[in-house]
Amino acid sequence: MEKYLPILRSSPFFKGLNDNEILSILHCVNATVISKERDSYIFRAGDSTELMGLAASGCVLVIQEDLWGHRNILSKCHAGDFFGEPYAARPGAVLNISVVADEDCEIIFLNVQRLLVTCPTACEHHQKLIRNLVSVLANKILILNDKITHVGKRTTRDKLLSYLSAESIRHSSLSFDIPFDRQQLADYLCIDRAAMSTEISKLQKEGFIKTNRNHFELIACNDTDLQTNK
Repeated sequence: MEKYLPILRSSPFFKGLNDNEILSILHCVNATVISKERDSYIFRAGDSTELMGLAASGCVLVIQEDLWGHRNILSKCHAGDFFGEPYAARPGAVLNISVVADEDCEIIFLNVQRLLVTCPTACEHHQKLIRNLVSVLANKILILNDKITHVGKRTTRDKLLSYLSAESIRHSSLSFDIPFDRQQLADYLCIDRAAMSTEISKLQKEGFIKTNRNHFELIACNDTDLQTNK
């Protein structure tokens, strides 16, 4: 596990813990490592689990999909990010999401239930870890709240502008990269890819944005300009 320490140190779950404490915790929660190839499933909807995952390398998509293959992307997790923790923290909870490798990756599984009972080794850092877990869960709620804000908009244009504006604020810059390719962005915003591409082209022609693949630059304008061009 020592080779994963650089990633683990940067994870909010291990905030405030030194290397020895992190390694002790990994032992406490029965940490295991698996490798997954791109497009393979890590969790499937309908399963239950006591394990939450941490992306040690690569990235994964947290998705919902129906029987006809329609995909709704809830979030994208990069190295250092967690997934599955709300389900792992509630015994017997059935997953209504799936987690799929977006590229070849390594996943560290942690048994959350070991955190929610008295630590068998009475480690002093146990309470720190629980506080960090609460923080991780709270951040996940905020991420989902952002998605609800975007998809709650009435039009494809409004959804795009809501998402791009939020990303600009998050990066503290009008120029930024987004974590999705075009199909993934359409799946995340719950819109048709062709309709989305049309709106992106319109926004470029109207001078609101510049874009190249997953890089966007927003051109500042006032609200009346936006209303005029709708």
